[in-house]
Amino acid sequence: MNADLERLLAGVSAVLLDFDGPICSVFAGYPAPQVAAELVDVLRRHGVHVPPDLASEPDPLEVLRRTGAAGDQDVTRAVEDALCAAERRAVETAEPTPYGREVIVAARQAGLPVAVVSNNSAGAVSAYLAAHRLAAYVSPVVGRAHADPAHMKPNPEPILQAVRVLSEPPNRCVLVGDSLSDIGGARAAGVRVIGYANRPAKVETFRAAGPDVVVTSMGEIAGVLIERPRG
Repeated sequence: MNADLERLLAGVSAVLLDFDGPICSVFAGYPAPQVAAELVDVLRRHGVHVPPDLASEPDPLEVLRRTGAAGDQDVTRAVEDALCAAERRAVETAEPTPYGREVIVAARQAGLPVAVVSNNSAGAVSAYLAAHRLAAYVSPVVGRAHADPAHMKPNPEPILQAVRVLSEPPNRCVLVGDSLSDIGGARAAGVRVIGYANRPAKVETFRAAGPDVVVTSMGEIAGVLIERPRG
């Protein structure tokens, strides 16, 4: 077993999870590039000139981020609303991450509160948790600030919002995330961080970003939590 992971989890009193990646693959049945293209269509319907690189952007969150950076709040709200609706549809066919459920349940059985901190909408996250009988294990759910993409991770504010609700010192919390924005946001918030490298190419990239630990399976985390004495 990963000794560094064991030491890390022995020293925390709350677990924060990113949603898309550690818990599920949100767009498994409703591909992210399709959603991004639909958001680009929203921009065009609002008369926005769409440059070629944005027209071919496969990440819907990046479309929202770039829309917000352009500064038209009405257009940003329109894209935000369309993305929220798409995410609610997407979670109906989201694919659970292997051992994601086990991490949540094992953490709670060990007496650790579990929060979700996501750049996806809170409504979509909550709908997924309810559908998969996980809602009772997770509180709070901190999702994307509505029509305010500048406050998405790596901005530390959503992470700190969860920490405040949990009433735990930041350095006693650990965030499990599968992106550089998770690692950067956790570092900025003073929270411990586990990089979940769900693709081999992420391992070295994550290690260079300086998380406390890198894992390649949520099963590694679940295994340590299952062995932890129950709180």
